[in-house]
Amino acid sequence: MSWRPAPRLFLFLLVSVLPALAAAGVRNLLSNDLLSNDPTKQDLLKSGRADDALRELQLRVRKNPADAEAWNLMGRVYFQLELWDDAIRAAAKSVELNPSSSEYHQWLGRAYGEKADASGSLSAFSLVRKVKNEFERAVALDTQAGNLSARSDLAEFYIEAPAIMGGDKSKAAALSQFVMKHDAALGHYIAARLAQEQKNTALAEQQYKAAVEAGGNAPEHWVHLASFYRRTGRLQEMESAVNRAAASPAQNGIGLFDGAAILLRGGRNFPAAIAMLRRYLALEDQSEDGPAFAARFLLGQLLEKQGDMQAAAGEYRAALALAPLYKKAQDALARVSR
Repeated sequence: MSWRPAPRLFLFLLVSVLPALAAAGVRNLLSNDLLSNDPTKQDLLKSGRADDALRELQLRVRKNPADAEAWNLMGRVYFQLELWDDAIRAAAKSVELNPSSSEYHQWLGRAYGEKADASGSLSAFSLVRKVKNEFERAVALDTQAGNLSARSDLAEFYIEAPAIMGGDKSKAAALSQFVMKHDAALGHYIAARLAQEQKNTALAEQQYKAAVEAGGNAPEHWVHLASFYRRTGRLQEMESAVNRAAASPAQNGIGLFDGAAILLRGGRNFPAAIAMLRRYLALEDQSEDGPAFAARFLLGQLLEKQGDMQAAAGEYRAALALAPLYKKAQDALARVSR
C-alpha cells in the first residue's frame, strides 16, 4: 500500500495555535486504499467527479443509514473539497457506526487536523487533542500492522506538535523503527521528517534518498525528496526530482499531479507543470489524492501565472463542473473574470 501525507495537516500547530497559547499565558495540528467493492463508487471518487460521487453516496446512506463505508467515502469526498465541517460530520458517523475500524478513525483524525488548520488561535486547541486521540486510536486498532499510514500520520503529529499539545519526537522515532520493519520506504520517510524538524538537513536528505531507493523509485518518494529540496531552496535539484516522479510508470500518475504542484509552489518551469497536468488529466485511472477537479484548478493557476486569463477561466469552470462546491475554484474564477 502506498501512502502520501495529508496536505497541510499540522501547519496550524506552528503558525497559529502555539503563538496564541503563548500570548494567553498558557505556555508552562492519500493512501490509495480500496474504496469500495462497487467499482462505480471507486471510479467516482478517484476521478474527482465530486458532485456525482456525493449524489450517489447520499442516495446510498438514505437507503441504508447504517452504511459505515458510504459515510467514510462521503467524508473523503468532502475532504477533497476542503469542506472540513462536512468531512468531520461524515467521518464521525462512520466511526460511530464502526468504531473498530482503524481506517475510519484515521480519516476522522485527518479531518479534525485540517479543521484545526483552518481555525483560529485558541479555538483550534480542542481540535488538536481530537487529532491526537483519533490517530492514536487508529494505531491501537491496527493490531496486524495493516494500516501503516495511520502510524505515519501519528508520527507526523508527534513530530510537528509542541510537547504541550502532545508532541513527542521520541515516540515518532519509535514509530519510524516499527514501520521500517514492515515498509522500509515509509520508515525512512518518517525518519526524514524527524531529522528535518530537528534541523539536521544532511540526515534528512539521506533518509529521503533512502526512501526513494527502498521504495523502488516510486513517485511519491521522489515527490517527498522534491518537496525537501524546495523547502531548502535547492530548486534545480527540486526540478530534477520532480522529473523523476513524473517519469514513473505508476498507473495513477500521481507523480504528474504532485510534480506539477511542486513546480507551481517553487515558481519553476510552468510550461512543464502544465504539460504534466494535461498528461495526468488524459489518464483513464487517476488518484484519490489528485482528483480531476483539483488538477483542473492547478492547471488554471499555472495558466493564470502565465497571463492567459481566458484559458485559466476555462480550467476553473471545468473544475466547478466536476465540483460545484469547490470554493477555491469559485474564488479563482471570480478573480480572473473581473
